[in-house]
Amino acid sequence: MSSRIPELLEMLHTMITEAWGLPLGAEKCVIERDKALDLLDEIRAQFPTEIAEAKRLIDARSDFINNAKREAEAIRRAAEEKAKQLIDEEEIIRISRTKSNDMLTTAEAATNELKRVANEYVEDAMQRTEEAITAALNELQQSRAKFKQAAGRTSAAPVSAAPVPAAPVARSPSPYDEDDEEEAAADEV
Repeated sequence: MSSRIPELLEMLHTMITEAWGLPLGAEKCVIERDKALDLLDEIRAQFPTEIAEAKRLIDARSDFINNAKREAEAIRRAAEEKAKQLIDEEEIIRISRTKSNDMLTTAEAATNELKRVANEYVEDAMQRTEEAITAALNELQQSRAKFKQAAGRTSAAPVSAAPVPAAPVARSPSPYDEDDEEEAAADEV
C-alpha cells in the first residue's frame, strides 16, 4: 500500500513556498485556507493507516528477530549436541583402540607363553624319547652280547649222544624279558 503522505506534504510545502508574502512581515504569507486544510485533512486521514502499517512492520520485525533468536538458539543447541556426540564417539573410539591394543598385547603375551611351554614340552618329550631309545638300544646290545656269549659256549661244548631237546620258539627280545633271558642263558650253560 503506497502512501500519499510524502506527496501531500510536498504539495503543502510548495503551496506555502509559492504563497504571496505580506508587505510588512517577511515571514508571513497568504495561502488558500481551504486548499491547505484539505491537504492537512488528507494527511491526517493517511496517518492512522501509516501508523498501523508502521506498527505492523515493527511487530513483524520483532517477530522476525524473535524467530531468528529461536532459530539461532536451536542451531546452537544442535551444534553443541553434535559436538558432544562427536566427543563421545571420539572417546568411544579412543577406548576401543586402548582395549584393542590391550587385547593384542595380552594375545601376544599368551602366544609367546604358549610357544615357550610348547617348546619345553617338545624338548622334554624328545629327551624322554631319546632316553627310552638309548635304553632300548643298550638292552638290545646287552641281549645281543649275551646271545653271542651263549651261542659261543654251545658251539664249544662237545656233542653228546643224548637227545637234544626241542629248540624254543624264537621271538623278539623285550625289555621286560631281560630277566627271563638271563635265566635261560644260565640254564643253557
